[in-house]
Amino acid sequence: MVIRLALLGVAFGAGLSTGPAAPDRHVVVLVWDGMRPDFVSAETTPNLSQLTGGGVFFANHHPVYLSATEVNGAAIATGAYPSHSGLIANTDFRPALDPAEPVDMGDPSVIRKGDEVSGGHYFALPTLAEILRTHGLSTVIAGSKWIALLQDRARRSDGPESSSVLFQGEMLPPARQAALAVLGNFPAAAPDENKTAQDAWTTGALLTVLWQNGVPPYTLLWLAEPDASQHAAGPGSAQALAAIKSSDTNLGRVLAELDRRGLRATTDVLVVSDHGFSTIGRKVDVAAALVAAGFNAQRKMPGGLPPGGVMVVGNGGSTLLYVGGHDAGVSRRLVEYLQKQDWTGVIFSREPQVGAFPLAAAHIAASDAPDLVVSLRWTADKSATGVPGLQVSDLKPTSVKAGNHASLSRYDMHNTLVAAGPDFRPGVTDPLPSGNTDLAPTILWLLGCGDGAARMDGRVLAEALAIKGPPLKSFELHRLTAQRDTGAGVWRQYLQVSEVNGVRYLDEGNGALAPK
Repeated sequence: MVIRLALLGVAFGAGLSTGPAAPDRHVVVLVWDGMRPDFVSAETTPNLSQLTGGGVFFANHHPVYLSATEVNGAAIATGAYPSHSGLIANTDFRPALDPAEPVDMGDPSVIRKGDEVSGGHYFALPTLAEILRTHGLSTVIAGSKWIALLQDRARRSDGPESSSVLFQGEMLPPARQAALAVLGNFPAAAPDENKTAQDAWTTGALLTVLWQNGVPPYTLLWLAEPDASQHAAGPGSAQALAAIKSSDTNLGRVLAELDRRGLRATTDVLVVSDHGFSTIGRKVDVAAALVAAGFNAQRKMPGGLPPGGVMVVGNGGSTLLYVGGHDAGVSRRLVEYLQKQDWTGVIFSREPQVGAFPLAAAHIAASDAPDLVVSLRWTADKSATGVPGLQVSDLKPTSVKAGNHASLSRYDMHNTLVAAGPDFRPGVTDPLPSGNTDLAPTILWLLGCGDGAARMDGRVLAEALAIKGPPLKSFELHRLTAQRDTGAGVWRQYLQVSEVNGVRYLDEGNGALAPK
């Protein structure tokens, strides 16, 4: 389906200025890790609600798949699909980094080794911060999680031109670490796993230390909540709601500091989340299930992945399967097995398989991608707290996690984006699809570096701007389907895709075996 945007052009076109953003512009991005858009309310998030009323609420915003933190940190940093950035999962099997077991792709030691073995190309593309510095613009990145390092990971000297990065209490350049002493030590996680103290500390470090000599053209602040609390207690729990209020308080601190410095009139503020969230309705140990079905499947293989062996890499709502030697027979048997399981949602395959989609359909066909990726099944049913969205998670039955993400559930694949400031239209709800890949090109456009935006997978969110942007041309909806007769029934899976100006967004996907 193709919908021409003439009517939307009338709605969004009024009041646009004709020139680029002003040269004194600042952009501040706050990431609320795991924030679902349906939890934005005047009661729970008063500061974000007020910001929304004066700016744009993106009603159809998307993460990239896998709907996980490091994957979307890469998308925000590069404006690229996972297949182009090279990072497709939070936890992945990279034999060059560890031949025996999967690694955490956001761990600083893994990042460092990844750059060493790739000649500085842990990401296949430059990040937004790196691009801005080539244009002579300084940047500041701060995060209470390691993910902040992915935004700007290059080692640097302590010169006056050096931009700062703060990640989980550690500073680049290292010589600036001493300046953080005034804040005390970086807090440890609370017993209930909430990270509100780390978020408050990191926000304070940004406002007092990193902004000490002025607010740079680009700032990103990555908060760990409500992700940590939603994992521990589930979306809608008292702990998760308190964590959302904590993130809103930190937003209020940032806005108050911009007001104190007299910079609100020249600062565009964007609040985004990396992904949505679901309540865990069921836990399935995929590795154990495959072993019971006769596969040589493990989560660790000390001698390396043997021919025909299966390395199982769990990522919560999705699982990656690496087959030793890319054995076609084992991959085919895996697909046939998965299509008969009541926990399977959508299957993606490196090589063509009946009843599966190619990896490219989800933008995860990276050069070292797995043989199979499985998004586990989900429903729209409500949790005990009344929040819709239950998913199957690849976890041991003894896991105490209550919430998770990384699947193709519509609740994982829709996240939060609010933008307000001099370059955004006030009081607008944008119904068009948008995504995390669109942040970097839009920010480059706002800061007068639009040439870099044209080379990214994402698009400039022109319909939301009060300044001139690239024209909107088309809006398309696609529904991809695949099926296979298993003998016992017919396996059917679907993937709902929306598209604006050729930029593709994954809305949701699921599957089931229909008995004959």
